[in-house]
Amino acid sequence: MPEHFAAVGMLEFSSIAEGMEAADRMVKAAEVFPVFFKTVCPGKYLACVTGDVAAVSASLEAGRASVSPLVADWFLLPNIHPDVISALSGMARTAERAALGILETYSAASIVAASDAAVKAAEVCVLDVRIALGIGGKGYALFGGDVAAVQAAVEAGSRQPREAGLLVAKVVIPRPAQAFYEQVL
Repeated sequence: MPEHFAAVGMLEFSSIAEGMEAADRMVKAAEVFPVFFKTVCPGKYLACVTGDVAAVSASLEAGRASVSPLVADWFLLPNIHPDVISALSGMARTAERAALGILETYSAASIVAASDAAVKAAEVCVLDVRIALGIGGKGYALFGGDVAAVQAAVEAGSRQPREAGLLVAKVVIPRPAQAFYEQVL
């Protein structure tokens, strides 16, 4: 898998079996590399690939082609921010406790795209990105930094999911309590 993620694309399927079949079509359609293929709550399947923009686009099209009614959500992100990838893999940076921003969405794909928009909009740390496992198919992301930057990031990250009807909540907690902050992270 390449070290730099030129583009990342994800399809979120409402069927596990159809999602697996589509994931196979995705890697056969273009020169892409799997980031992950996995089941998530509540009985969904995620197919996430990376490669150059044209290849990821062709791969997503192949995955969506025959099962479009079963695609719950999807994205194509050229030049995804590396902090989003780190947070997805559980290796996020830490930040001072000045402010904690939280975005919550109804889908796994939308929280990844929202996290990318948030971290590109303001100087914040992506502390965590959780997708669908044990949270009923939802996604959430945590951001740290100074209050103004976290507010700007949360606002920018919430735009697309809000427009798509996928935003559950957006919250900024200035100066979170130490005991709370340590437990959340």
